[in-house]
Amino acid sequence: MSNATEQPGVTIVGKKEHHSFRWLAYVFLIIMCVIQLLPFWLAICASSKPSDDLSSSLFLRFDFEWSNFATAITDGGILKAIVNSVIITLCSTVITCLVGAAAAYPLARRQTRGNKLVSAGILAIMMIPPLSILVPLYSFLVQIGGVNSYWGIVLVLSTTNLPLAIFLYTAFIRAIPASIDEAGMVDGASKPKIFFTLILPLLKPVTATVVIMTSVGVWNEYALSNYLITDASMQPIAPRVASFFASNSSNLGVGAAAALMAALPIVVLYLFLQRYFIEGMVAGSVK
Repeated sequence: MSNATEQPGVTIVGKKEHHSFRWLAYVFLIIMCVIQLLPFWLAICASSKPSDDLSSSLFLRFDFEWSNFATAITDGGILKAIVNSVIITLCSTVITCLVGAAAAYPLARRQTRGNKLVSAGILAIMMIPPLSILVPLYSFLVQIGGVNSYWGIVLVLSTTNLPLAIFLYTAFIRAIPASIDEAGMVDGASKPKIFFTLILPLLKPVTATVVIMTSVGVWNEYALSNYLITDASMQPIAPRVASFFASNSSNLGVGAAAALMAALPIVVLYLFLQRYFIEGMVAGSVK
């Protein structure tokens, strides 16, 4: 009888705690959203100002300065830089996904001592910043004619993104039952055919994760692109946006407009692939 009378009180307390936790979670998410969206709002406000307005106002102007976007396109060459970034990002992402998945397949399926050493080496490479090898990398590209070329920067950026891609693909493939490979072998399929026809179609979630992480990293890459591509006509978006803020002069409105146009393609890509991105991150961490 006493248990029956105490149970409703316990249930009410539990519900109150649950509602309190949920409200705290909502408040935390709202704060995080504001923090994430604040740079975009600041860029929009800055792009609405004329070049002679250096105020730090957080409000939009009624007379929005649309000419900043036109100046970024005509005088700043931002559209050409976006095209260059699209070419570099697309090629680097495709190479990273294909090579990463192909390299991860034998590492995940064969747990030999050599493969374990390779996996440990990949983790070690992930800790090395690419700028630490910039001097020998630049000398090597000069010798093979890769400076100021699409294929040279694509080779460098796809290589720097490969370790993380292999790591994610390996973790995901290990969770795929080996019976799928065995069924393909029974049907007489070779290892490459098993990979391309049976395994690769199952890698959509983790591939979306690799696509977003690689494309965002390549798109926003500044240091390597700035050193390896000095030709203004071939510069990608990050060095081009930085050129609006020179040491002797700057145009905040035009620079902010260029930054907004530079961020738009990546935002659209994430909106299309966000569901697969979350699935791939969860699967890669749990499995």
